[in-house]
Amino acid sequence: MRWLLDQGIPRWSAKILRQSQEDAVHIGDIGMAKALDLEGIRHAIKDNRIIVTLDSDFHTLLAVMGASKPSIIRIREEGLKGQQVAELVLQIARQLKTELDRGCVITFHAGKIRYRNLPI
Repeated sequence: MRWLLDQGIPRWSAKILRQSQEDAVHIGDIGMAKALDLEGIRHAIKDNRIIVTLDSDFHTLLAVMGASKPSIIRIREEGLKGQQVAELVLQIARQLKTELDRGCVITFHAGKIRYRNLPI
């Protein structure tokens, strides 16, 4: 899968995902550290990537746009280290691969995964 890790997600997570044969980039490593969320969405669509974020705005933007892509994983846990984030992303990808490929928004909180198919 192709991942775009948003600001707030440890950059180390991208490296760990790449070591697991995933195609992962951190938004700060591609010159978009100060990009608006909408710019991140556009980049993810253009580059066929799934966004991993701590930010709730992405879900809202996709709903307002009526968009069916990109898929978004929102992590609502603070203080996760790079390894923990990478493991969580891989776990979610294994469980919801079809939904992520099709287009969905996912929220991880308190050990639970919730998702809704796009468009919302």
